[in-house]
Amino acid sequence: MHQTLPALYQSFGKRHDSLIPILQGIQNKLKYIPKEAISIIANELSMYESDIYGVITFYTQFRLSPVGQHIIKVCKGTACHVGGAETVGEAVSEMLQISKNETSRGNKFTLEYVACLGCCSLAPVMMIDDKVYAHLTKEKIKKILEEY
Repeated sequence: MHQTLPALYQSFGKRHDSLIPILQGIQNKLKYIPKEAISIIANELSMYESDIYGVITFYTQFRLSPVGQHIIKVCKGTACHVGGAETVGEAVSEMLQISKNETSRGNKFTLEYVACLGCCSLAPVMMIDDKVYAHLTKEKIKKILEEY
């Protein structure tokens, strides 16, 4: 992290309006924002830590806890809901023995639900990291998870 922050400051500057790009850069690198980073950023940008926490907790894209090696996002949008998103979420939860926003043993997977992945014609869908899986059934989900 100590190498990441100077590069981000160089790219975005040490201004208040640089906060979100800096937070995004940290999260892209570490997959979450450590508490230590918040203190450092507050000092460098002359901001209160509470203001930074406010930004982090306002935007759902930011995480304050470490996540698994792979992030599973189950779409809960209208098309996916109608197409069986509830079954997808339940199947993933059952197979990995985790609930929403939890990480599996061994830190392999973190399960999240999202409002929409923008793949409505492929419903129901889930995304693992940056790969979309479409027209899901319990059988397909099992095969997909076994690939990881």
